[in-house]
Amino acid sequence: MKSTRLNLFDLTMIVVSLVIGMGIFRTPVNVARQAGSANMFFLAWIIGGLIALCGALTYAEIGSRLPVTGGYYKIFSYCYHPSIAFAINCIILVSNAASLAGVALIGSEYLANVLFKGSSNINTIKLVISTIAVITFYGVNLLGLKMSARTQNVLTVIKIGVVVFLISALFTGDYATTYTPTPAAPADFMSVIKAFGACLVAVSFTYGGYQQTINFGGEVANPSKILPKGIFFGIAIIMLLYITINYTYYKVIGFGTLKGAQSIAAILAGKLFGEKGFTILSVLLFLSVLAYVNVLLMSNPRVMYAMSDEGVLPAVFKKVSAKRNVIVVSLTAFAALSLITLFYGKSFDEILNHTIFLDSIGMATSAATIFILRKRGMGGDEKNSYRMRLYPLLPLIFIAAYLFIGTSIAINTPKAAWVSALTFAVFFALYFVLRIFKKSPQPN
Repeated sequence: MKSTRLNLFDLTMIVVSLVIGMGIFRTPVNVARQAGSANMFFLAWIIGGLIALCGALTYAEIGSRLPVTGGYYKIFSYCYHPSIAFAINCIILVSNAASLAGVALIGSEYLANVLFKGSSNINTIKLVISTIAVITFYGVNLLGLKMSARTQNVLTVIKIGVVVFLISALFTGDYATTYTPTPAAPADFMSVIKAFGACLVAVSFTYGGYQQTINFGGEVANPSKILPKGIFFGIAIIMLLYITINYTYYKVIGFGTLKGAQSIAAILAGKLFGEKGFTILSVLLFLSVLAYVNVLLMSNPRVMYAMSDEGVLPAVFKKVSAKRNVIVVSLTAFAALSLITLFYGKSFDEILNHTIFLDSIGMATSAATIFILRKRGMGGDEKNSYRMRLYPLLPLIFIAAYLFIGTSIAINTPKAAWVSALTFAVFFALYFVLRIFKKSPQPN
């Protein structure tokens, strides 16, 4: 079975595909707005990449020590308590629903700026377009896995084409553009720290996804060598791509324009290829966003199915339709959760803060399990398992970074923090309520 294990190229590509999504076509606006200066703007992207590297290596060792299916659920149950596992995985589902809503809004911005340019009701239009997208792909997934998989293949090809199109624009040359000089950084130290923390909120969203390396710790050939190399090369490719694209935004669009722009990738295409390039890329970006909407509607109901199968969610969540083998209740619940998040947040910025605060809880607590696993000697006898260098420095840096990001959200947008914290508390309490009902005798 060794030939079926992941090699260096496989793992590198997995890391790249887990991280690169649609955020890079929107979050640079948020980072530029918070940074105020180009120096802090680029520093945030570099630091964010280094944090991602620390996190990916930490999760790789966790996955290597506990190589089981559903690793992200199992580590909380093993290291803390099933109630924590339930609450954390529920907020991950909420966070994924928020990510779906946020990315749908990114796509709707591009389409709205083409079809309804200059409209006074642009925010309402974006909300309507996003809602239609979620409902449409909810319907696609109701038609069965085969239909949703075929749709996903088409949308993914479009997404790859968009990335290639944008990257090719970087090398067309001769696009001299006047850009706004960057203002001086704030003199007050606390203001700088506060601004930098706000930058990392958007940067961490864009770099997110590497935590899923936890699921591949037991699937890699020669993990002690392949895991660190694959993760390092993957994060290095992502950092290079992100910094290059952001430099292109800065050089072509101008930092002053970047801070207030919406459809930055389309604006870039417009400057390089004219109005036609702006329109074509806007439509293609909207279609490529739908790939993310569809894949989350495909994957997350299966997480709910697995939680139901283990008895931590009611049995109704693993109900499957006889005709098309669709997990109808879980799919409906996740689609409804995405729409609720969409209407509650209404804007990408609001949804972003809720998503990252929930992620901060999940990231810090999941990364901390490395200390518990090492203390208990879990997986310590495996000769070929991966062990990170610079332990405990790397996980401590990662945990501290996410505590800093969570604190920044609590300071800058306290409503997002307390609503997210309340959501976690509700799920924690819900675990015990469900346990009580499960133990109660059923009426005849």
